[in-house]
Amino acid sequence: MSLILEDVDLQVGREMHIDRASLELAPGSFNVLLGRTLAGKTTLMRLMAGLEMPTRGRIVMNGHDVTRLSVRQRNVSMVYQQFINYPGMTLYENIASPLRLAKVDQEEIDRRVHETAEMLHIEHLLERYPLELSGGQQQRTAMGRALVKDADVILFDEPLVNLDYKLREELREELRTLFAERHCIAVYATTEPSEALSLGGHTAVLHQGQVLQYGPTEEVYRWPNSTRAAEMFSEPPMNFLDGEITDSSVIIGERYRLPDNAGFLHLPPGSYRFGIRASHISLIPNDDRDIAMDVRVDLAEISGSETFLHVHDQQSDMTVHLAGIHEFEVDDEVTLYFPVHKVYAFDAQGSVAHVPAYLGES
Repeated sequence: MSLILEDVDLQVGREMHIDRASLELAPGSFNVLLGRTLAGKTTLMRLMAGLEMPTRGRIVMNGHDVTRLSVRQRNVSMVYQQFINYPGMTLYENIASPLRLAKVDQEEIDRRVHETAEMLHIEHLLERYPLELSGGQQQRTAMGRALVKDADVILFDEPLVNLDYKLREELREELRTLFAERHCIAVYATTEPSEALSLGGHTAVLHQGQVLQYGPTEEVYRWPNSTRAAEMFSEPPMNFLDGEITDSSVIIGERYRLPDNAGFLHLPPGSYRFGIRASHISLIPNDDRDIAMDVRVDLAEISGSETFLHVHDQQSDMTVHLAGIHEFEVDDEVTLYFPVHKVYAFDAQGSVAHVPAYLGES
């Protein structure tokens, strides 16, 4: 089973909700749609499911054009953010409901329900009702109803967003294991780059209804094709500093000269934007080639065991992601260091021109 979107548009009035989206999802693949709220993730999944019809373009499943086929004519399941379960039915009946609608015989229903429930670790709860369960158990029930159909495509619209951190980690790990054993196409929407990285598979980065980049998740993270893709696939967003490359030098922010052996002098002379991830900036140098930047603190945001430091210099605002708790006052003067070998370069059109050679930590 393959799923191909060919130059798909969805226009509502004068607004373009999906703009020339093209994707080719391989059989048995796990795919993440990554983008901020209103990037078009849910709309794109509704097009895949047949809940929306595209204005232009084609949707092809397993070699068949299904562009104008409704959801009932496609073998697709969908799991939403909210726990959509039938409160008057037991878990068994909730999971069995799509099979009953499909008029599957009782023996097969029984086999599939128990097999699915066992896979999701809720087989001991089948006689209970949804309101007797925890949030995680209710979401597993909703997932069970989607999985029991043995659909060709299963769509997950931010299914873990309403669960606490521990439950999210647990279910995320189960999803990876679960789909390693199945042959359907899974599509999972999230706003969180860290969740996309932990799920692996392939990732499509979305922004304003456009697919900016698609490929193996770690590859898209390490080699973004544009400033926008780099910004979307970073949390906090990648920092960008304007600079200039000449025949003999690389200057960032008019003040910081990169060493001649930094690897940028092969690029044509001109204006560039240089990108550095927030987690790659530190308070102490790690290498004698690290660039020192004198900045002022705008805000030190402590979150658990990490600190997000918002700073500025004369040219730029930046965010730094520091491990540990670091207390700073507004307008404190701080010297930060960033490693030359982890700096990206993007040309005047925003396309990637230089990718760091490192293959180290994220």
